[in-house]
Amino acid sequence: MTRNVGIIYGNKEKWYQNRKDKVSYLFEKYYNDKPTHFFSSPGRVEVLGNHTDHNNGYVMVSAIDLDIFAAVKKRNDNMVIINSDGYHDNTINISSLERLDSETDSSNGLIRGVLFKLNELGYKVGGFSAITDSNIFKGAGLSSSAAFEVLVGQIINVLYNDSKIDRVTLAKVGQFAENVYYGKPSGLLDQMGVSLGGFNFIDFESTSEPKITNFNFQLKDYRVVLVNTGGSHGNLTSYYASIKNDMINVAKYFNKNTLREVEEKEFFEALPRIKRKLGGRAILRAMHYFDENKRVLSAYEALKNGDIDTFLKMVNESGESSYKLLENCFVQKDSKQGIALALNVSKKILKNGACRVHGGGFKGTIIAYVHVSEQIAYIDTMKKLFGERNVVKLNLRPIGANLIEE
Repeated sequence: MTRNVGIIYGNKEKWYQNRKDKVSYLFEKYYNDKPTHFFSSPGRVEVLGNHTDHNNGYVMVSAIDLDIFAAVKKRNDNMVIINSDGYHDNTINISSLERLDSETDSSNGLIRGVLFKLNELGYKVGGFSAITDSNIFKGAGLSSSAAFEVLVGQIINVLYNDSKIDRVTLAKVGQFAENVYYGKPSGLLDQMGVSLGGFNFIDFESTSEPKITNFNFQLKDYRVVLVNTGGSHGNLTSYYASIKNDMINVAKYFNKNTLREVEEKEFFEALPRIKRKLGGRAILRAMHYFDENKRVLSAYEALKNGDIDTFLKMVNESGESSYKLLENCFVQKDSKQGIALALNVSKKILKNGACRVHGGGFKGTIIAYVHVSEQIAYIDTMKKLFGERNVVKLNLRPIGANLIEE
């Protein structure tokens, strides 16, 4: 039975069939068997809300039409084997799901973490074989790891739990795997964007019960363009951790767990004392948090009212704040400085649009909202700088990780 193909891939039926044929061929070649199910798990774009989720802030996030596609079949031997494009094996025996230090920062760690958490929550887990094919830039800030985590969770959901696990739970399970088994201290934004699908405004005041508002995102006369500037997030975990830790340390100064619990007025009154104890960087990052929350709320209201100019203004202000206060648009002593280069060239070209660092930052991608009158010049320039395949016009995807065919 075919489901969701048109919704996910639009009119690219021939392209989809070729992709399905490819992974089916690899599945039969590798496992000497035929797949029974096909899944898709999307990447996501952080529309607005840079590094706010891990301190219980506001974000806007959307799934996109880049994805991990998987051919799958249930196994009866307690083994989970996921092969990526016929080359890279990930193998887990589900009879032992405890965390292994040797699997930190690895796909095996993500798989084991998802299976462990689902089992701990009382859901059934079991074996399966899979071949995956991904067109999500790996390590570039589009949440390829979150797409992988939620894909594993959704496969277990369909094969062993009659699709009864809700999407927020699947997102939380993915975050657990990434935080505890993989070792990356991320918030819940990435997994929520992948699992929920569509365009969502999320209030993370309660991470156990986030408030989610799904709505139709329209940017008339603008195109969403992603530029992959090169460099991987794989060796930057300590950089991301420092942002979260700086914000949390400011919150702890006030005996709070997160900045969401701190009054901004009280924060500013205490600046001299905070500076003496924590230094200037922590203050700057906390300032970004407070202002970014306001920008997300302003942009959300603007989009609801069709006010594109205010939305673009908030995007540009967010980008400036990430650059100057978060300091996550560059890595010291890195001569390439891809994100900084992309942002500054973008600002020279875009007279009507907006741009900002995308996701965790330091290396990876920027997101630009480009007016149709400027898209040819913009895309041509970015391709010359960063390569033909690294500049992509995105479509926002209405559904999250899902079964496509069985």
